[in-house]
Amino acid sequence: MNIYGKNILLNTGWVEDKTLVIDDGTIVDIVDGKLPNAEALNIIIPGMINCHSHAFQRAFAGFSEQGSEGQDSFWTWRKVMYQFLAKLTDKDAEIIATQLYIEMLKMGYTRVAEFHYLHHNQQGNKYQSLATMARSIFCAAKNTGIGLTMLPVLYQYSGFSQQQPNDGQKRFINDVSQFNALVSECFDISKGIENTNVGIAPHSLRAVDKASLHYAVKHVRSLASDAPIHIHIAEQQKEVADCIAHYNKRPVQWLFDNIDVDQHWCLIHATHIDEQERKLMVEKGVIAGICPTTEANLGDGIFPTAEYVNEGGIFAIGSDSHISVNPVEELRWLEYAQRLIRQQRALLASTDVPSVGQYLWQKAAQGGAISTSSNTGELAIGKQADLLVLDDSQMRLFAKSRMHLLDSLVFASQKPSIEHVMVNGTWVIRDGQHPKQAQAEQQFAQLLDTVTA
Repeated sequence: MNIYGKNILLNTGWVEDKTLVIDDGTIVDIVDGKLPNAEALNIIIPGMINCHSHAFQRAFAGFSEQGSEGQDSFWTWRKVMYQFLAKLTDKDAEIIATQLYIEMLKMGYTRVAEFHYLHHNQQGNKYQSLATMARSIFCAAKNTGIGLTMLPVLYQYSGFSQQQPNDGQKRFINDVSQFNALVSECFDISKGIENTNVGIAPHSLRAVDKASLHYAVKHVRSLASDAPIHIHIAEQQKEVADCIAHYNKRPVQWLFDNIDVDQHWCLIHATHIDEQERKLMVEKGVIAGICPTTEANLGDGIFPTAEYVNEGGIFAIGSDSHISVNPVEELRWLEYAQRLIRQQRALLASTDVPSVGQYLWQKAAQGGAISTSSNTGELAIGKQADLLVLDDSQMRLFAKSRMHLLDSLVFASQKPSIEHVMVNGTWVIRDGQHPKQAQAEQQFAQLLDTVTA
């Protein structure tokens, strides 16, 4: 397959009048001009990676905004989430993930890291196959065409000091031996589904103990040396305070002091870190998995992005609870939050890439690729052909010189601006539509009627 682009954002920057030569899902050459059999397109950019997803939470977006006299927080939202997920079957999980992944593709996400912790049946008993719920997510990815990094979640306790899980958490809980068996089963499933891989996600320091964390990391590393490892950390101030009370250290500091953390780790949120922890993250080359719309929706706080990137930190973006499924909005608010804190403009850019929109898009895509251990995140020879074609009818309404194209996309566009989406060399979205979206929407709407009745 050959694709000609009038304007293409390569890893080296914008180029014009080039043809991408794609074979077996990979860009094998980039040549000048238009090859005779190439499909002619205008603006081509790399697909975005969603580094943090809890698929089932898409189904209760909008059901947790009722308020309680100013006392709402992450912790009260969590109770609503527990009540909702208590009803879901494995078939429900596949319906929700299918709808969500189509939405992601239409908005420009070409790969998702699924932080998957819904493991057991409604009574909290294990299925005959430990990976029954995980298999539903794999099926949704296969049927929609999105790339998937499956991250089974190790969840043991309800809080520090190995507090017993509450009833709402019964579907999450595994001891570490059972969890490792689940991970192995997911690796086996992944072998049969193209464009998927597997890592692990220790849920948080409050939900796992040190010995189990070591054991789980050792096991996944025996299966794949570059397996991604993601963890929720320092998301709320209460979590930080509880960690200090229990370990006498802040969460990120404790993690680095006690676990062999490397470049395959992604610290999700890491919102409430101090300067020393921030510098440790940069030094170790870990990824900061920032989820601006969810962090705003839950009232978590704001990650120190400007300081972090100025020091060389790597970041990725995620839609997390899916109150929004839009990488443009995530990037817009990543920048806007820093502007509001500093009362300055155009903060997340560099002398090499002065366009804030371009800087954000490229850095988030590249960081997302690292966070998923996937050969994605940029358009270059040898990289997987995950790409987006912007809609000319939308982009022509904004400043559209190459230096302004992604600024217009990130900061000026309000309607979906993605016309076509390719994943692993296959078109999955054409003219803004997915071939299975009507069926997916119908099934999803019927499910909502059932579980919210």
